[in-house]
Amino acid sequence: MPELRFDAVVIGAGPGGYPAAIRLGQLKVKTAIIEREYMGGVCLNVGCIPSKAVIHAAKTFEKMGHADDIGIMIASKPTIDMKKLQAWKGGVVSKLTGGVRTLLKGNGVEIIDGTATLMKSGPDGHRISVKTKDGGEQTIVTKNIVLATGSRPIEIPGFKIDQGRVIDSTGALALDAVPPRMVVIGGGYIGLELGMVYAKLGTKVTVVEAMPRLLGTMDKECVAVVERKLKKMGVEVMLNTKAKSWEDKGDRAVLTVELEGGQEKKTAQIDTDKILMSIGRRPNSENLGLDQAGVTLDKRGFVVADDHLRTNVAGIYALGDLIGGMMLAHKATKEGEVVAEIIAGHKAAFDVRTIPAVVFTDPEIATTGLTEDEAKEKGHTKLKIGKFPFAALGRALSVNDTDGFVKVIADAGTGELLGVHIVGNGASDLIAEATLAIEMGAVADDLRLTIHAHPTLSEAMMEAAAVALGEAIHVINR
Repeated sequence: MPELRFDAVVIGAGPGGYPAAIRLGQLKVKTAIIEREYMGGVCLNVGCIPSKAVIHAAKTFEKMGHADDIGIMIASKPTIDMKKLQAWKGGVVSKLTGGVRTLLKGNGVEIIDGTATLMKSGPDGHRISVKTKDGGEQTIVTKNIVLATGSRPIEIPGFKIDQGRVIDSTGALALDAVPPRMVVIGGGYIGLELGMVYAKLGTKVTVVEAMPRLLGTMDKECVAVVERKLKKMGVEVMLNTKAKSWEDKGDRAVLTVELEGGQEKKTAQIDTDKILMSIGRRPNSENLGLDQAGVTLDKRGFVVADDHLRTNVAGIYALGDLIGGMMLAHKATKEGEVVAEIIAGHKAAFDVRTIPAVVFTDPEIATTGLTEDEAKEKGHTKLKIGKFPFAALGRALSVNDTDGFVKVIADAGTGELLGVHIVGNGASDLIAEATLAIEMGAVADDLRLTIHAHPTLSEAMMEAAAVALGEAIHVINR
């Protein structure tokens, strides 16, 4: 085959790669995108989008079981048809992945389905070898390469993910029957989101976490609300506990865990039907030919990149999970747009004050900016902190969902808004206002004085700022 030539080639069509390619196309840069498996990446196909569909279904199922609380009488107990749920979830994914292809083509980007490997650069540019899905091989020459190959779940020795007994998030989202028992190894956001889904659908769920608390980077008070809900749902949480091994007994799996306690190590065994591995993710930096191209990796296998997303090799950029940091889809999307601007010759850099993070547990947790501890570590010794509970909010009461609160953290001297942490219904949507406020350098008074529509959940943001300033109307100032 003759060599193909482009001004830019994006490797990986996930939430960082495809926006980079689209923006490059908009900026009239001749661009190709190479994807070996999922158009839209893990997030769109087997991650963020399908998981939120399943989370919504589980929450609806749970609410139907308690509909009589608000006077809606259902004649019989609701049941779940997992095959129908999977079909609906698949339809959501199909619509979105088809949309990505349409957007890429509509912006003049050439799509190449195959596996890319970097080669030694030549005098005419960077070189890429592509094994196409039809079995062919293609060489591409390009001025610029954007590496956006994402990440995959971490495996621990003895727990090979086979999507049978031992599953990862992909396997958990594809189950066509509700397992009677499930052990979730890892008390991070993915494990808790999916563990709560199956607990709502009727599975006896046990969470095994090696650290002393769940969701270690999140605001402790927010996490406490989720912990109470887990207990109410009958989910057993084992902290300071390590998974050591497991055995297949035919009709069940038997997991051996090690509990931290005193001088002696204690072990326990747990009978289960599924073991969900959720202990983090590692970058897809192997088998890319990065050594051939001379691209530097750190000790954990992440590509090293600066705030312009440049690697140590001129003309090669990297973004998203591949470069570490907050492994979030929206971070990768922003980086993809920045890379495109830079390649097109525009002035741009990844320069943000805060990146919001959301955990789609029940209730949801959303956070942006600094926690109390982080604020103090950065020299903000005196803080103004305001919390407003959803239990005191008209809108939350009227939709029968009152768990949680909004928490505002500001510098006591300047009033500068440092962080906002939300746990409760709608937290994932409410956090955007707080993120914009921090990006714009707002002070607590800005939130307090901005009129929020009534009755809405967003009023809790205004009310929390008022509490921080000692000016609350709907709770007692202390």
